[in-house]
Amino acid sequence: MQSEAEEGPQTGAMITLTDVARAAGVGESTASRVLRGHGSFSTKTRESVLTAARSLGYVPNRIAGTLASMGSKLVGVVIPSLSNIVFPDVLRGANTVLVGAGFQPVVAVTDYDPEREESVIESLLSWRPAGMMVAGLEHTERTGAMLRNARIRVAELLDTDGEGIDIVVGFSNRKAGRVSARHLISRGYRCIGYVGHDLSLDLRAAKRFAAFRAALGEAGLSVIGEEIIPAASSIEAGRDGLARLLERCPDLDAVYFSNDDMAIGGYFHCLAHGITIPDRLAIFGYNGLDVARSAPQPLSTILTPRVTVGEIGARLVCSDGPSAVVDIGFELIEGATT
Repeated sequence: MQSEAEEGPQTGAMITLTDVARAAGVGESTASRVLRGHGSFSTKTRESVLTAARSLGYVPNRIAGTLASMGSKLVGVVIPSLSNIVFPDVLRGANTVLVGAGFQPVVAVTDYDPEREESVIESLLSWRPAGMMVAGLEHTERTGAMLRNARIRVAELLDTDGEGIDIVVGFSNRKAGRVSARHLISRGYRCIGYVGHDLSLDLRAAKRFAAFRAALGEAGLSVIGEEIIPAASSIEAGRDGLARLLERCPDLDAVYFSNDDMAIGGYFHCLAHGITIPDRLAIFGYNGLDVARSAPQPLSTILTPRVTVGEIGARLVCSDGPSAVVDIGFELIEGATT
């Protein structure tokens, strides 16, 4: 039986410097010097302390002392991008609820970089926020450890395909991919291509595309050609991507885009080159952006309730309820481009 001095971190408690020092087999002052990068210590001691901190998901407390007892009113909101209207919509919904409940959202942007996400989440957690809201379910191992060990409400948004830490609010990206494929198949399209952005970083888009391909396979079809742009999505990338794809695969009768930004770019390419939609080429997107629905030919797409995701996620972060998964679904918009 362990003595009190030898026990590990207590369940339900934030990982502390004491826990790190104990795991590394050093004193608290030594662990503190290593983590602050000040003072003298051996290379072996440094590695031991840093390894212990990483494995425990330790985050330094920047408000230690009297401020820590006041109770934080901060809620961290971590999103992949500000250039894609999807995430400002989520932020708008979250901000309305958080401010109304007396909390202050603190926003960080990761540019779809999991290492950047790890860094900004560590920084936000060091200020001991009351809760965290993050996009998606996939994180680095250390990010997951930090969020689980923070002992605060954590809401993961915009995806329900996977296991969450605490609160999950969104919809199934895999189901969206399957529904998109079945829509195109039902309209008689058989030579289908794909234009998308970096799937190694946007894992939700990767889930949609994988499910899209699987649904085609179930119908005895396959993606005839694809163009993956190794960068973030944009209208320009969608326009140029479709141009390159049609050069290689001129017989395509439909193209599935990773999102509406890309699809609108494809739409512009067709307008500029006299490609009639949908008679010559059908276009299908994802997200249901206002600009896509307002085009001369409203885009066929999946409408996602992004503002509602932010509102529900924020409401649950502010609550004392149990862990929850809230799948609020999506809507197929048939539009005029298929």
